[in-house]
Amino acid sequence: MRLEAKLALFNALSKLLLVLLGALVIPPIVQRVAVAHTDLHLRDKKQHVLALIARDGLQAFERGERAETYADYNIFKQEYITLTPLPVGKPLPAERIFEEPRQVDQQVEDFRILSFARPAETVGQPAFRVEIGSSLETVELLTGTLRNLALWVLVAASLLTVVSDAAFAHYLLEPLRELTIRKLRGIRQPSDFDFEAIDTDTTDFRRLDDRLNSLMRQVQSAFAKEREFMSNVSHELLTPASILQSRFENMLQDPTLPEQHAQQIVESQRTLYRLRNTVRTLLLIANIENEQYLRNEAVHLSAVVADVAEELDDRRQQRDIALEVDLTGPDEHPHANASLLHTLLRNLLSNAIKYNRAGGRILILGRATANGGYTLRVEDTGPGIAPENLPFLFDRFRRFQGTAPGAPEGYGLGLPIAQTIATFHGATLRAESELGRGTAFILDFQPSAKLVAGFMPAS
Repeated sequence: MRLEAKLALFNALSKLLLVLLGALVIPPIVQRVAVAHTDLHLRDKKQHVLALIARDGLQAFERGERAETYADYNIFKQEYITLTPLPVGKPLPAERIFEEPRQVDQQVEDFRILSFARPAETVGQPAFRVEIGSSLETVELLTGTLRNLALWVLVAASLLTVVSDAAFAHYLLEPLRELTIRKLRGIRQPSDFDFEAIDTDTTDFRRLDDRLNSLMRQVQSAFAKEREFMSNVSHELLTPASILQSRFENMLQDPTLPEQHAQQIVESQRTLYRLRNTVRTLLLIANIENEQYLRNEAVHLSAVVADVAEELDDRRQQRDIALEVDLTGPDEHPHANASLLHTLLRNLLSNAIKYNRAGGRILILGRATANGGYTLRVEDTGPGIAPENLPFLFDRFRRFQGTAPGAPEGYGLGLPIAQTIATFHGATLRAESELGRGTAFILDFQPSAKLVAGFMPAS
């Protein structure tokens, strides 16, 4: 998962957790606020009632006899006030707030009630207990309104912060995305690296970009020195090898040369022949990597496959190996080198013959891809390659023991050459293998438009 996606997911989960926590915490808090607000409202009513009594006296609340309880409910039955006479001579009850159901016009309503005592105005007259009540239905309505409002505000704020966090993370990570996509993706060799500095004011990204540029300059320098060394050594070795080859041939022409010595010279010629082939191979790789070949030919892969198959037909028939070629779709490679592609496919088919079982089968399958490219697959029915050896197939001079009885010792420089030529043509070469069932080498060619944009013919 991308870093930006992880940050967005973390922000979304953290906001979801915040919303869930708010759903648990907000209702009791709102309930307490609503009750406190109701209590404050009741105390305000108390001051208003006391002010009325102080101004008009208890006569304003009396009905008939003074001992009769006075009660008054508003039209909506949400508030009420009662004055109840208290026995003379008994201590006055303390002020308190409580909840209690009360019957109002054949209905029972829950009220929050403030109860307090009003002392008698004159000696010998009774004191009154005053109750001011507010319907809990009003409190619950206020609580629900506040709770819903708080939750909606919390959800809206969370969504807004998720969007803003995602946008900020996208903006913040843009230099890293540019670094990984523009500068690192699609690099086949160090020379393809773009040293242009990324546009960022983030110190960490700037340091990472500078360090990466510095590292790639060192890699480019090391690769350039390796290529130069390989090219120079190959050139230098070819000359003495050719001289020795000529001398051996001249020595073999001497009629007085003993048979034993002639046999030793022939063995030396074979060793020298292998040495010259290795040097030629290294020189070929160096020349390809140094862009010393042209890519100015339109090559049909089917034609190259047919030429290679005809060239290796005798070797294949000697081992009684069947060959099936199935190429469909447009297989033209507009910017290619026919000679190098011939070498590439010859190495792959030669390996399929060499490392196959007697009486086996080879399948060359070619199909156009959905994006306009082309995939060529060369399969054999040999003993297969051990999984631990697959990552090292294209390493130069890497040799390993065969994985089945009679399997060859190693794969020499043929596959490194094939991979170098594939990279030169903007293609990728990979291998798939299963022990006892065979090996397949897959060539994936890019679409022609990408080839023109990224791999222009060398001058």
